[in-house]
This record gives sequence, structure tokens and C-alpha cells, in this order.
Amino acid sequence: MAAPRRNIELKASDPDPERSLAVVKGLGAHDKGILRQRDTYFRVHTGRLKLREEDPGGATLIQYDRVDADEARESRYRLTTIDDPKTLLASLEATLGILTVVEKERHLLLWQSVRIHLDVVKGLGNFIELEGVATADSDLALELERVTRLTEALEVAPERILRNSYSDQVVGSGALVAAAKAVMERAHAPYSNYKVGAALRAEDGSIHVGANVENAAYPQGQCAEASAIGAMVAAGRTRITEVAVIADSDDFCVPCGGCRQRLREFIAPGAEIHLCARNGARQTTTLDALLPRSFGPEFL
Repeated sequence: MAAPRRNIELKASDPDPERSLAVVKGLGAHDKGILRQRDTYFRVHTGRLKLREEDPGGATLIQYDRVDADEARESRYRLTTIDDPKTLLASLEATLGILTVVEKERHLLLWQSVRIHLDVVKGLGNFIELEGVATADSDLALELERVTRLTEALEVAPERILRNSYSDQVVGSGALVAAAKAVMERAHAPYSNYKVGAALRAEDGSIHVGANVENAAYPQGQCAEASAIGAMVAAGRTRITEVAVIADSDDFCVPCGGCRQRLREFIAPGAEIHLCARNGARQTTTLDALLPRSFGPEFL
């Protein structure tokens, strides 16, 4: 298998696109014009997978793996040129399902080895994306230096930096809640008749789900949160950035004490936990509120 390509990437909201354009042109960036892109994201267990249809240009299948963080970070990706995007789209939709579609107008500029994207994303607004494209043998230091220089020139404040992808911004927490609700329907709860579904978003944006599994020998049953954590770890992820739990009840579903401790092992500080009911009601909290003064790996 060919090694993935790599870059150093940073994405931020852009309150003044005209100023951003003037700044990068002032640094000597080459204007490559306007691209119109439609990215269809598919439901996958690890990383992200999207079909990009571009005008002018063609279609490309893009698989990438990138940790969500509010700073410049490494992205590993593979590009495959597609001659028949309609057939591929239908095949992947039938097999994986579509997560969301992101449409944008992209003003592309090139500065040294950095691709500068001034994006207008439908339904979201204006953003700037910097991609320091690396050579195969790079240690990424040069790419990080160049992205950092542009970030400083553009005066990108930390609070403007996006830690995730446009797809996550579009679907928001709704996709996580929908995934938890769907898996809840497959719960094995013949004794309590209390079905529970849990969905976890990992640091690469992937969603992992689990349902409660009861057993005639009652202590051998497993909570939905534990099932979801197992699925996430099996997929190679160990960091939770968002949680949704739902039960077949009109009351909010709250993780039990044991599951709060299970979540504590993997959850990022401040991560949102959505407590949902089947009637659509929802409360959002954090593990600090559910499990104050908790014990975790850092104490060992």
C-alpha cells in the first residue's frame, strides 16, 4: 500500500476575507482563481472519507486522517481520481451511507509550499484554510514554520481556529444523537425493556456506537456506553471528544456511575455529553458535572 501524503493544516473562521486576500497577496501568494466544490462525506469508522466534485476540475475520492485540535496539525491523506463519480457515489451511499454534503466556493492561492484556501461554505460562512504540503521525506518542521508565519501575518486569534472539519460543523451534534438513536433500536434488553444507545465522537471525527446488551445472568450485561467504548478502541481510537446517550424513554438518559468512570478514562476535558430522550428533548452537560472530583489515569 502506498504511503499517505501529508500536510500541516490549520482552519479558522475569517471575519474579513478581503483583508485576508490582501495580506496573502502582499506576501507574494500566487492567485489560482475560484473553485466550486461539492464534498460528499460518507459514514466511516475511522478517519474521514469524501468524494469531491470540483468545477473546474473533476472528481476525487479523498481519504484522510487528522486529529481534531485547535492548532496547526498533521493530516495524512490519499487522493484517487474518479472518472465516474455518479456510480461511485451511488455505490458508497449504498454501502456506507452519506454523513453530509458540504458545498463551498474556494479561492485558491499558493505561497511557497502552502495552499491558501479562502472559503465561502454554504450555511456556515467564511473561513481560511492553510495547508503546508509536505514532501515524502519531510519532518514537517518547514511546513509548520510556513503555516505559523501565515497564521501570524493573518492575525488568526486562537478562538477563531476550528478543531474539526467543515462536515462536523454542518452536521453538528445532530449526527451523533441520530447515531445513538439508531443503535438504541438494536439493543438487547429483553429483561428490563430499557433500551439504551450511545454514540462517541473520537478525536479524528469518527463516530462509534454501542447498545446495552443484557444477559440472563444479570451481572454479565453490558451498558451502551461500555459497548461504544469497546467499538471505539477496536477501531484504534482512544480519545472521546463528544458523547450522546439516549434511552427508549421520555426521560433524559443519564450514564450510570460505572459508565461515567468508563468515560473518564478516554474523554477530553470539557467534552460535551448530550443526555437525550426519545421525544427529542436534550440536555448538554460535561463529565465534570456528572462526575466531579473524579479519579483518572493522570493519578497513576
